[in-house]
Amino acid sequence: VQLQAFGGGLVQAGGSLRLSCTASGSIFNSYSMLWYRQPPGKRREWVASITTGGSTNYADSVKGRFIISRDNAKNTVHLQMNSLKPEDTAAYYCNAALATLRGPINYWGQGTQVTVSS
Repeated sequence: VQLQAFGGGLVQAGGSLRLSCTASGSIFNSYSMLWYRQPPGKRREWVASITTGGSTNYADSVKGRFIISRDNAKNTVHLQMNSLKPEDTAAYYCNAALATLRGPINYWGQGTQVTVSS
């Protein structure tokens, strides 16, 4: 599985951005999809996730502002980011995760930079 993330950019505080991540291959439907981010000088942190069945979870820091969704027909996961804050500035990464009897399988896309100006 290869993941391609895009949609980052520069936005003013209070604005919105929509990130997308497209997966190659025909097994996209089997994977939970997640977004992580890594602020400058900090560790990578989990942002949001969506299961194959569409159940979603969010980090407290983005709950109520970000929405994760998936389009299985297009092998794509989206992250709609609203009411952006300067502290949302980070490189955002998409992740495909699958739990197997042999252990977890993870694939990562390259990061897409989001910069929120105050």
